[in-house]
Amino acid sequence: MREALYYEKRDKNVAACLLCPHYCKIQDGRAGICRTRQNNGGTLYATNFGRVTSYGIDPIEKKPLYHFNPGSYILSAGTFGCNLQCQFCQNWQIAQGEPGTTDITPVDLVEISSNYSNMGYPNIGLAYTYNEPFMWYEFVYETAKLAKEAGLKNVLVTNGLVNEAPLREVLPYIDAMNIDVKGFTEDYYKKYCKGSLQPVLHTVETALQECHIELTTLLIPGLNDSVEEIERLTSWVASLDPGIPLHFSRYFPMYKMDLPATPVEKLMQAREIALKKLHYVYIGNVQVPGASDTFCPKCGGEIISRVGYTIQGVGLSGRNCGHCGREIKYVGEIPK
Repeated sequence: MREALYYEKRDKNVAACLLCPHYCKIQDGRAGICRTRQNNGGTLYATNFGRVTSYGIDPIEKKPLYHFNPGSYILSAGTFGCNLQCQFCQNWQIAQGEPGTTDITPVDLVEISSNYSNMGYPNIGLAYTYNEPFMWYEFVYETAKLAKEAGLKNVLVTNGLVNEAPLREVLPYIDAMNIDVKGFTEDYYKKYCKGSLQPVLHTVETALQECHIELTTLLIPGLNDSVEEIERLTSWVASLDPGIPLHFSRYFPMYKMDLPATPVEKLMQAREIALKKLHYVYIGNVQVPGASDTFCPKCGGEIISRVGYTIQGVGLSGRNCGHCGREIKYVGEIPK
């Protein structure tokens, strides 16, 4: 446990949390919406500091990040707690539940990641994921600084619901983010996620200036998969940068939502709509031939072919399309 960053002490031992847009005013002995920030005698503590639910080595494509050191590996780690309450949460056991944890220090986690790099894996660093990493803020901030000093990369897999000041403080140490844009209406966020869309969009716009960004939208039948909503989403992404990779992920019944799984046809339709304005659009959580491959936005030639999370072929000449010569947007190097 560690005293939290970004809060104010108020009268009657109330602690006002300033980490995310919920601005929880937490009474003595209580915790905020995220369940990780607890008021003890007027002092706010991060109760999940140094507590990890799980960690393991993953392909970077699993985050999903397809244009950030493609083909490499990264050590993923997470704790518990989240500042959203999505009815369809795919990791609800740790985001909303009471999972078991193991104690770990930032030094330990950086050392584990460094050791993987010496065990035959092209491991590039640390991904803070599984639960909402901004609700592990103090631990992530301290660990990310140490990782950067050790020459490792830092990746956040996040819902993006964080205030600007803490975001800007950690961004100098972050190399890439995959941000969930869960839908593109305030009503959807309010009803199904207990959150708000606009702060997430602001996080995307802010982080885009500092690190590599990819976006993910979990498509749920009848809730956020209409043609109109997909068009608004992709128009907004294109207005920032048409080269931002967008991942449409297939929903399966989970947690409190029992709607049937997203039809593959809906995912393909969303991809076709998005490709009218965006250069790189992918489909996840389902095997669809070609939907996880990277194609040149100019000539349509295959640049990177994938089976699952594994790269099978590369059609690049340097950093350019091997077919027409157009520059392809990605960060880092592809392992030989």
